Amino acid sequence: MTIIDDQGGAMPAQDIIVTTTENVPGHSIDRVYGEVFGVTVRSRNFVSDFGAGVKSIFGGELKGLTKALVASREQATERMIDKARDLGANAVVMMRFDVTDARDIGTEVCAYGTAVSATPK
Repeated sequence: MTIIDDQGGAMPAQDIIVTTTENVPGHSIDRVYGEVFGVTVRSRNFVSDFGAGVKSIFGGELKGLTKALVASREQATERMIDKARDLGANAVVMMRFDVTDARDIGTEVCAYGTAVSATPK
């Protein structure tokens, strides 16, 4: 996976380009496969939630929750990439995240975008 940020900066990884923009810089879009997404739902941990509640009174970063959210985003992104790869795509454009409350028992993180074939110009 290669992730390209909004300014066109790339971070090297594996075989799928992921970008938040509608195009892949330096590439032409040859085929659109359609929407792909990856979802994960993480249950809440009572002890962590209690600790976060106490911490929120005094202020500061909730490091345990931050770590859990980062892990959820990474897992959702990997699942989205797997779906794109299954379709034969080599890139995902317009990638976004959506985070919602899952029936008061957890947090749902969804990574989504459009799977495409992109060829270097």
